[in-house]
Amino acid sequence: MSAALHDEKRRLRAEAKRRRAAATDPDACRRLCSRLLEAFAERRITLAPGAAVSAYWPRGDEVDLRPAMTALAQQGHPIGLPVVTGPGAPLLFRRWAPGDLLVQAGFGLMEPDVERAEMTPDVLLMPLLAFDRRGMRLGYGGGFYDRTLAGLDGRGLAPLAVGIAYDGQELPEVPFDKTDRPLHWVVTETRVIDTRGFDGATAVLR
Repeated sequence: MSAALHDEKRRLRAEAKRRRAAATDPDACRRLCSRLLEAFAERRITLAPGAAVSAYWPRGDEVDLRPAMTALAQQGHPIGLPVVTGPGAPLLFRRWAPGDLLVQAGFGLMEPDVERAEMTPDVLLMPLLAFDRRGMRLGYGGGFYDRTLAGLDGRGLAPLAVGIAYDGQELPEVPFDKTDRPLHWVVTETRVIDTRGFDGATAVLR
């Protein structure tokens, strides 16, 4: 990554954190979880029966997906949470079920116990600081999801990457380089956005 791009992303992260904090709202969070479940149920976003889904345990003002995680688990979908194994490594995912106790880990994450089985997700539900209509995602700067998606794609697994965000987190353009992996979809409290065209001609499903 060039120094200029690094500095631009750092500047945007500070702005994006303020935008997300301003957009955070319990009612919007509930509506987002409902919209995500509807998108799966109506097959706007493909979720095969029994498909494994990775989510995340919310920290700070990240969108709280726990109601949707519980509902998907009750529908028979294995649910996983990300585990950080090292600063330059991809994520791995361990099984989670409603009621499981989690352990405090690095980067402020809550993770399943090491005894929980590992899983390979078919769909990744990903937190973010900002997104654009091309599916470019501004994360926290560690590159964990980018490395994870690249590794899974390299093994021929090609999971579906779904960004989870409030409307207020959208930017006209998120800067990126060749290591940044685009999202396939973004779900907000009001929209289900298909970003797969990656040419600016994205479809917005309402």
